[in-house]
This record gives sequence, structure tokens and C-alpha cells, in this order.
Amino acid sequence: MTEFIVPTIQALDHELRGRLQAKLDGRAKPPGSLGRIEDLAIRLGLIQNRPDPTIGRALALVFAADHGLTEEGVSAFPASVTAAMVNLFLSGRATVNAFARATNVDVRVVDAGVAADLPDHPGLVAAKIRHGTRNAAREPALTSDEVAGALARGAALAEEAAAEGFDAIALGEMGIGNTATSALLMHRLLPAPLDDCIGQGAGHDEVGMARKRAALARAADRSPATEPLDILREFGGLEIAMMAGAASRRVILVDGFISTTALLVAARIQPTVLDYSIFAHRSAEKGHMLLLRGLGTEPILDLGLRLGEGTGAVLAVPVIRAAARLLTDVADLAEVVGSL
Repeated sequence: MTEFIVPTIQALDHELRGRLQAKLDGRAKPPGSLGRIEDLAIRLGLIQNRPDPTIGRALALVFAADHGLTEEGVSAFPASVTAAMVNLFLSGRATVNAFARATNVDVRVVDAGVAADLPDHPGLVAAKIRHGTRNAAREPALTSDEVAGALARGAALAEEAAAEGFDAIALGEMGIGNTATSALLMHRLLPAPLDDCIGQGAGHDEVGMARKRAALARAADRSPATEPLDILREFGGLEIAMMAGAASRRVILVDGFISTTALLVAARIQPTVLDYSIFAHRSAEKGHMLLLRGLGTEPILDLGLRLGEGTGAVLAVPVIRAAARLLTDVADLAEVVGSL
């Protein structure tokens, strides 16, 4: 059996906060004049536990997996689209690839549980736990061993990225049906009324939305699970579990609705992980604002995005790079005054 050991993640050292604030206030600018960028600078210093944080290399990990719930018609697209999109990522022609080139971010695709055999590729991490989850409307989506394996693999990938010298990890995903799975996780873990958690995902008409709501209601009624590992076992999904495992003691940029749901799972397992998580943007997907509010966080960007893939997290990388440079590259006010 695979065992997932919940990591010990220390709370941030708030004694350092005063030093960072004093350093910012001493820069050649009016105190507080850069608003939330200053808050980000302090947050980065606390996460890296140093007065001179740096965000050089950044890596987007795009986790891909399929969901048995698609058998219930919860998505407007067939499950085969997941594998097709993975191939598009690997060709370098998806939206996340374009945004990553524009922001100097590396992209690595992780096969967490795509329901197809994918060929070897230098940009693909073969981490498949199984060929998609089981249908959560009818039976548990995963076994306990599969949940533990996905969490452990996500944690290992984050450790490997840090060992390679990446200063920030952007979490993204691809998986037809994963907004449905995320709605179930949010409903049970936040908690929130199920209907408040269900959005259009990749697109549904009224008939499709009614079908999605009915399927998710059946899934929710099937299991009363309330503990995070049990909820992952009952509802899935593999890319969500791997993202939850990857959330750790380093700068983690969280993308949209599905990635934020993964952080909700991670926070229910180990609450201090939220100290290290920076939420990149507010998705247009229904439920994301409620989810962010429930986690007590405010995202960096609000651009009406709801694509996934890690696109919003990648777009936020230049913002956190700029915030770090506020502490390292800007002159002290004393230098300016002394030159008069």
C-alpha cells in the first residue's frame, strides 16, 4: 500500500514581518504607495524566510486526469478531449504554452490519470495512478491507496521542482468533468450548498446544466463522507489530489476554480499550507468567489478567466517577480535624501 505522510509545514515566521515592513517603508517611495504589491513582497519574504526574496525560475505543473462522472453527462465534451489537450500542451500550442513563453515560465505536463495511454515525451511526467476515476455517482471514485498515491506523487513532484532550482510552482490542470468533481469537494469541504458550487464548466445549455446538477446530487447523496481523504476517495479526482499533494512549503501559485479546490483539500489536511499559497486570479466559474472567500484569501488578478490549464497562475508570475524585486532592487530613501 502507498502511504501518504502528512507533511509538517511550519507557520510563517512573523518576527521577520517587522523587518520586511521596515525595509519596504525605507524604500524610495511613499509608504504603502504600491498597495497590494507591498503585501506580496512581504509574503514572499516570509515564505522564503529571507529579507531578499527572489522569484527567478518558475514552473507550471499542469496535471491531467479523467473523471468517471463524465459517464453521467456532466460535461459538454467527451472524456477523449483530455488526452487531445495533453497532446496540444506537449506540442507547445495551447494557451498555457503561449502565456508561459510570454512570461518566461517552464511548462511540464503531468499524467495523473488520463484515460488513455500517452506516448513518452520529454515534456510529460508519467505519474498515472489509473486510467481515470470511477463514476462517483455510482461508487467511490478512488481507493484509499490511490488517493495516497496521488497525494504522495504530487508532493514528490514539488520537491523535485525545488531541487531543480524553481523558485515558484504554478498549479494548473486539465480534465474533462473536473468542475463537477470540484463542486462535490467544495460542497462537502467548505461546506456550501451543492447548487452554489455547480457552474457551467467548459459550457452547458440549460438541459446540460440540469443533467449535471442531477448527477452531482446523486453522487453527494451516495456518500456522507466529511473527512478530506474520505471525500477524495468518494469523489476524486486524481489531478486534484496531486495538486493538493504539491502544495507545500514554497511559493505556490494557485490557478482557478479546480486548483483552488485542490488547495481547499490541502488546507483541510494541513491548514498551514495556505500560508505558502498565493491565489493568482478570480475565475469567472461559479463558486470560485465563494471558495476564495471561504479560504479567506484575495487573488492577485481578476480578468474573467475560466479556462484552467494554469493560465491565470502563469500570468501572475511577473507580478510576484516584480514584488520580490521591490525588496532587492529599489534604492533606500536615505540614499536619495543623502544625494541632495
